[in-house]
Amino acid sequence: MSVDSAGMAARLGIKPGMVVQELGWDEDVDEDLRDSAIEISGGEMVDEDTDEVADVVLLWWREDDGDLVDALVDAIASLADDGVVWLLVPKSGRPGHVEPGDVTEAAPTAGLAQTSSISAAKDWSGIRLVTPKTARTRR
Repeated sequence: MSVDSAGMAARLGIKPGMVVQELGWDEDVDEDLRDSAIEISGGEMVDEDTDEVADVVLLWWREDDGDLVDALVDAIASLADDGVVWLLVPKSGRPGHVEPGDVTEAAPTAGLAQTSSISAAKDWSGIRLVTPKTARTRR
Protein backbone atom coordinates (compact mmCIF):
# COMPACT_ATOMS: atom_id res chain seq x y z
CA MET A 1 0.00 0.00 0.00
CA SER A 2 1.31 3.42 -0.84
CA VAL A 3 1.90 6.04 1.81
CA ASP A 4 -0.82 8.08 0.14
CA SER A 5 -3.49 5.41 0.54
CA ALA A 6 -2.42 4.80 4.15
CA GLY A 7 -2.91 8.53 4.66
CA MET A 8 -6.43 8.23 3.26
CA ALA A 9 -7.68 6.20 6.21
CA ALA A 10 -5.65 8.26 8.66
CA ARG A 11 -7.41 11.40 7.39
CA LEU A 12 -10.67 9.66 8.28
CA GLY A 13 -9.41 9.29 11.85
CA ILE A 14 -9.02 5.52 11.62
CA LYS A 15 -6.50 4.17 14.13
CA PRO A 16 -5.19 0.69 15.03
CA GLY A 17 -7.73 -1.37 16.96
CA MET A 18 -10.78 0.59 15.81
CA VAL A 19 -13.88 -1.23 14.62
CA VAL A 20 -14.76 0.07 11.14
CA GLN A 21 -18.20 -0.68 9.75
CA GLU A 22 -18.80 -0.44 6.01
CA LEU A 23 -22.23 0.16 4.52
CA GLY A 24 -23.29 0.71 0.90
CA TRP A 25 -20.46 -1.22 -0.74
CA ASP A 26 -20.75 -1.61 -4.51
CA GLU A 27 -18.43 -2.16 -7.46
CA ASP A 28 -17.66 1.57 -7.68
CA VAL A 29 -16.17 2.08 -4.20
CA ASP A 30 -12.53 3.11 -3.84
CA GLU A 31 -10.61 -0.09 -3.09
CA ASP A 32 -7.47 1.79 -2.01
CA LEU A 33 -9.45 3.59 0.68
CA ARG A 34 -11.01 0.30 1.81
CA ASP A 35 -7.62 -1.44 1.92
CA SER A 36 -6.19 1.48 3.85
CA ALA A 37 -8.98 1.30 6.45
CA ILE A 38 -8.44 -2.43 6.90
CA GLU A 39 -4.66 -2.09 7.15
CA ILE A 40 -4.67 0.79 9.64
CA SER A 41 -7.46 -0.61 11.86
CA GLY A 42 -5.79 -4.02 11.85
CA GLY A 43 -8.99 -5.95 11.15
CA GLU A 44 -11.59 -6.60 8.51
CA MET A 45 -14.44 -4.13 8.28
CA VAL A 46 -17.74 -5.29 9.72
CA ASP A 47 -21.06 -5.07 7.88
CA GLU A 48 -24.59 -4.11 8.92
CA ASP A 49 -25.14 -7.49 10.63
CA THR A 50 -22.44 -6.93 13.25
CA ASP A 51 -23.00 -7.03 17.00
CA GLU A 52 -19.85 -4.96 17.53
CA VAL A 53 -19.89 -1.27 18.38
CA ALA A 54 -18.31 0.67 15.52
CA ASP A 55 -15.83 3.49 16.07
CA VAL A 56 -16.12 4.60 12.45
CA VAL A 57 -18.81 3.92 9.85
CA LEU A 58 -17.93 4.28 6.17
CA LEU A 59 -21.20 4.82 4.34
CA TRP A 60 -20.83 4.77 0.55
CA TRP A 61 -23.81 6.68 -0.83
CA ARG A 62 -25.01 7.54 -4.32
CA GLU A 63 -27.91 9.69 -5.47
CA ASP A 64 -30.06 6.66 -6.47
CA ASP A 65 -29.43 4.62 -3.30
CA GLY A 66 -32.76 5.48 -1.67
CA ASP A 67 -33.56 7.50 1.43
CA LEU A 68 -30.45 9.11 2.92
CA VAL A 69 -32.13 9.75 6.29
CA ASP A 70 -32.94 6.02 6.64
CA ALA A 71 -29.37 5.11 5.67
CA LEU A 72 -27.92 7.52 8.24
CA VAL A 73 -30.23 6.21 10.97
CA ASP A 74 -29.05 2.67 10.10
CA ALA A 75 -25.43 3.89 10.12
CA ILE A 76 -25.66 5.13 13.71
CA ALA A 77 -27.44 2.01 15.01
CA SER A 78 -24.17 0.36 16.09
CA LEU A 79 -22.04 3.51 16.36
CA ALA A 80 -20.09 4.24 19.55
CA ASP A 81 -21.17 7.38 21.44
CA ASP A 82 -18.04 9.20 20.26
CA GLY A 83 -18.00 7.46 16.88
CA VAL A 84 -17.94 9.09 13.46
CA VAL A 85 -19.91 8.42 10.29
CA TRP A 86 -18.05 9.20 7.07
CA LEU A 87 -20.61 9.68 4.35
CA LEU A 88 -18.72 8.92 1.14
CA VAL A 89 -20.39 10.39 -1.95
CA PRO A 90 -19.26 10.62 -5.57
CA LYS A 91 -17.55 13.92 -6.32
CA SER A 92 -19.29 16.56 -8.41
CA GLY A 93 -19.56 15.51 -12.05
CA ARG A 94 -19.30 11.79 -11.21
CA PRO A 95 -22.24 9.38 -11.67
CA GLY A 96 -24.38 9.26 -8.53
CA HIS A 97 -23.20 12.65 -7.22
CA VAL A 98 -25.23 13.75 -4.19
CA GLU A 99 -26.06 17.44 -3.83
CA PRO A 100 -24.58 18.95 -0.63
CA GLY A 101 -28.02 20.33 0.27
CA ASP A 102 -29.37 16.78 0.44
CA VAL A 103 -26.80 15.93 3.11
CA THR A 104 -27.35 19.21 4.99
CA GLU A 105 -31.05 18.39 5.12
CA ALA A 106 -30.77 14.67 5.96
CA ALA A 107 -28.08 14.72 8.66
CA PRO A 108 -29.99 16.64 11.38
CA THR A 109 -33.15 14.64 10.67
CA ALA A 110 -31.12 11.49 11.39
CA GLY A 111 -29.68 13.04 14.56
CA LEU A 112 -26.27 13.88 13.15
CA ALA A 113 -24.24 17.06 12.75
CA GLN A 114 -21.95 17.70 9.78
CA THR A 115 -18.48 18.79 10.91
CA SER A 116 -16.24 18.76 7.83
CA SER A 117 -15.77 17.57 4.27
CA ILE A 118 -12.65 16.20 2.61
CA SER A 119 -11.54 14.67 -0.65
CA ALA A 120 -11.55 11.07 0.57
CA ALA A 121 -10.41 9.39 -2.66
CA LYS A 122 -10.02 10.09 -6.36
CA ASP A 123 -13.75 9.94 -7.12
CA TRP A 124 -15.21 10.26 -3.62
CA SER A 125 -15.81 13.08 -1.16
CA GLY A 126 -16.06 12.35 2.54
CA ILE A 127 -18.50 14.18 4.79
CA ARG A 128 -17.82 13.76 8.52
CA LEU A 129 -20.97 13.35 10.60
CA VAL A 130 -21.14 13.02 14.37
CA THR A 131 -23.82 12.75 17.03
CA PRO A 132 -24.14 16.21 18.61
CA LYS A 133 -22.70 16.28 22.13
CA THR A 134 -26.08 17.30 23.61
CA ALA A 135 -27.67 14.14 22.19
CA ARG A 136 -24.88 11.98 23.64
CA THR A 137 -25.45 13.21 27.17
CA ARG A 138 -29.19 12.50 27.02
CA ARG A 139 -28.82 8.80 26.21
